[in-house]
Amino acid sequence: MKRNKILILGAGLVAKPCVRYLLNIQDFKIGLADADYQKAMHIIGDSSNGKAYKIDASDVVELKKIISEYDIIVSLLPWTLHPIIAEISLKLNKHMFTASYASEALKKFDKEAKSKELLFMNELGLDPGLDHLSTMKIKKEVENKGGKIISYKSFCGGLPHPKHNNNPFGYKFSWSPKGVLLASKNSARFYKEGVETFIDSKDLFSNFELDYVEDLGVYEVYPNRDSTPYKNLYGLNDAKTLIRGTYRNLGWCSTINKMKELGLLDDDVKVFPDSFTYRDLMKYLLKVDRDDNLIENLADRLGVPKNSEIIGRLMWLGLLDDVKVPNYNNCLDIICDLMTKKLKYESDETDMALMKHEFIIEYSDGKKERRISALINYGIIGGETAMARTVSLPLAIGIKLFAEGKAEDVGVQIPLAEKWFKPILEELEQYDIKFEEKSILL
Repeated sequence: MKRNKILILGAGLVAKPCVRYLLNIQDFKIGLADADYQKAMHIIGDSSNGKAYKIDASDVVELKKIISEYDIIVSLLPWTLHPIIAEISLKLNKHMFTASYASEALKKFDKEAKSKELLFMNELGLDPGLDHLSTMKIKKEVENKGGKIISYKSFCGGLPHPKHNNNPFGYKFSWSPKGVLLASKNSARFYKEGVETFIDSKDLFSNFELDYVEDLGVYEVYPNRDSTPYKNLYGLNDAKTLIRGTYRNLGWCSTINKMKELGLLDDDVKVFPDSFTYRDLMKYLLKVDRDDNLIENLADRLGVPKNSEIIGRLMWLGLLDDVKVPNYNNCLDIICDLMTKKLKYESDETDMALMKHEFIIEYSDGKKERRISALINYGIIGGETAMARTVSLPLAIGIKLFAEGKAEDVGVQIPLAEKWFKPILEELEQYDIKFEEKSILL
């Protein structure tokens, strides 16, 4: 059965490498649909086998019409829209791919997708995605040598290129600002030395640790959501420690934590006066009326010295400025808008995708090994970001494998099998997306 007609929904920050890769495959017909038709047109360019569409993702009738013309549907829309796309795809007997987590809402389609022999592949990006592929590769190598993994740590982050890490936050946005900030509100669960450990969302950024990455230096790392299901997903039954986390540059966690304490990340609906400034917002949150001693009040509220780096970062951001806030009805959207403007990449700057796994391996003869597997990938100045390449190229290669019948699956899946990880990792090396490994006998 031919699967050469592929529709990509969403022409956002990570779409271009995926679309361009698929356009270069002979006999493939590629559609790209977005609310911004010009953006979709720009990515398609002059390719004879590509077509751009203007689409409103809330228009189910129009979605059905376009989806009906294709074999494989790729959703690069916000994850909340994936179940809608999945439901339409299921009714129209279309396969579906995403780079997002396989949510519980998507898993509900598993039985019917299997009955129709449809594949709904998820988690085929960077994180989730390359973390699965690279972990399962090493797990297979270890098992082939008779070993077992007794500890597993996996950390990932999208950060500024070290040469362009030039603001006090040590961060610039290469994907959804709201998603980045909302991560501070997640709780975390993981295994540490055989004990299942839970960290409440209010304590998440107070529980970061430091991790050294060879050739780069020291980073903060905080636990990422619930790591415990990966014990079964990865088959790491012997692992006493299992944790997945997120990399940030030094100072990020403590600063975002204090912003959260202030209420700057709250999304409760509020009514602000038309003339409200950032300085007014700070007075409102601090519950003070006077302008004088505002820095002292802020420092006292946060429990830090007034000359601390945290206060300096908030001042650099502009939170004490007499500048009118944008017309939003909650603090989170106001802060997202401000940070998007201040923490942005200039045209001569780029980003870095960083992922590192640390395995402690035990062999049948009692010997132990620490194996480090690290991916460091830099964006191209004036071209594609590292985030875009490492998210959408694994997705594109996986789509090609399935479209050409070289990897088969049915149901709601994530890429854990060798038929996925081996060819995808091998081809990614052609794009300089490669894990470097280092082993140390303990």
